Amino acid sequence: MDPRRPVDTPLGSRLLGTPSETPRIRRIRVQTLLTTSLLGANLVGATVVAVLVTFVVPGPELLEPKFRFLNFVFVPVYLAVALIVGTIMGTTRALHSLQWIVQDRPPTEADRLTALTMPWRLTRMQIGQWTIALLLLTPAYALVDPETVPKIAFTIAFGGITICAFSHLFSEFALRPASARALETGGRPNVRLGGVVGRTLLAWILGTGVPVAGLMIVAAYSLTSRDTTLPQLVIAVLGLGAITLFFGLLLILLNARATVAPIRSVKSGMSRIEEGILDTRVVVYDGTELGELQSGFNRMADGLRERERIRDLFGRHVGQDVAEAALVAPLRLGGEERDVAIFFVDLVGSTELAATRPPGEVVDLLNRFFEVVVDEVDRHGGFVNKFEGDAALAIFGAPRDLPDAAGHALAAARAIRRRLPIEVPECHAAIGVAAGTAVAGNVGARERFEYTVIGDPVNEAARLSELAKSIPGALIASDRAVAAADPWESRLWMLGDAVTLRGRVVPTRLAMPVDAPAVESIG
Repeated sequence: MDPRRPVDTPLGSRLLGTPSETPRIRRIRVQTLLTTSLLGANLVGATVVAVLVTFVVPGPELLEPKFRFLNFVFVPVYLAVALIVGTIMGTTRALHSLQWIVQDRPPTEADRLTALTMPWRLTRMQIGQWTIALLLLTPAYALVDPETVPKIAFTIAFGGITICAFSHLFSEFALRPASARALETGGRPNVRLGGVVGRTLLAWILGTGVPVAGLMIVAAYSLTSRDTTLPQLVIAVLGLGAITLFFGLLLILLNARATVAPIRSVKSGMSRIEEGILDTRVVVYDGTELGELQSGFNRMADGLRERERIRDLFGRHVGQDVAEAALVAPLRLGGEERDVAIFFVDLVGSTELAATRPPGEVVDLLNRFFEVVVDEVDRHGGFVNKFEGDAALAIFGAPRDLPDAAGHALAAARAIRRRLPIEVPECHAAIGVAAGTAVAGNVGARERFEYTVIGDPVNEAARLSELAKSIPGALIASDRAVAAADPWESRLWMLGDAVTLRGRVVPTRLAMPVDAPAVESIG
């Protein structure tokens, strides 16, 4: 099956249209399908009964002149009245009870119950028509010839039962749009329809059980009747057998299609979910357990969308790498030593900005500034671990391993320095880059913790960022970071003086990009 089918035919067939069409078109479509299918089924049933009673079922010959009035006047008139008055007016009256669909208003619980039981109501109407035919035509023929009673009664009952089974399936099919509207507003009402097992059992009883029972009745009648000849018995068995095979197979096929259609819609929806289309929904139109399957799929899709939304929100707060690691690994406090690269970027003159600009403008400026920072950090394989007011801390090499973490951190810092004057000229930022061994992991309490890195490279990067505010270019790295980088990046940096940064006892030799303005001395 084409996985796109339920999108094009959400109700299982192009004949049924889509739930989004106008109420007027929906009513016309449903009434046309319902009336046409029921009229067709009854006409076929009347034809089959005529063939059976005339040529197949043993008994008195009904083509004799004494039956002419019944055959060519009484029966056609009843058939016309039953079809036109009974079927057409019956379907119109039934659809009148579904007026809420045309009015496009939410259904009440009674409306929903009516929509889901309507196929059975229409089937009972068909049973009533055939019962009237049985009670009316059998005595009519008996007045002419009492010997015709078994033949007429059996044939009408046989044809009526089979056609009523088809009428039920056709009604269920044509009324799917109404069932879909009834089921989309809530769960399945407590309707005792027998479910899938009841539907399948009914199809077997009416499509196979009743016809086979009819064959047995004909055989028993032939054995007890002295007027039935062997050729008549053979013709009856062959004729009824052929009708049983054809209509039984057709009834089972229609029932199977009605059962498989909801399963196919769920199967297609699952394929779309696997492709990442999480806004997929299937139309719930089946009143049995299969409708609950469709509803369950929609609930599952809703849960997946909510989970993905939370995952995305989680990733935006802590970083996608941290989020993915948290989802696959057991949560625990503590960390591990890792070789990482750190850069600290801090906005210069943020106090003056906050004092001279409206708060909304300051927030917009910070967001534009951080957008450049986050974009370059992500592009170079790191993640922004913290936003601290007008500053940000970025980590390369944790929680995900990153070959040449120092090189990527240095490259990201240079890219940010290059982009900020062009894209956010109002901002001036100082960047410090360091590398070394730090502890990376979850820090906090069992009820509330965060992923971070702790160690000398973090402190060193923060102090280098402070120092960078006082030099042209505003970008400084430690010699260890440059030494740890691959040649493709380290050759773009030049070493300068060694200084003792605030709060540290070991001197740090500074490095700056080769294209940075010359600095005479830093100390």
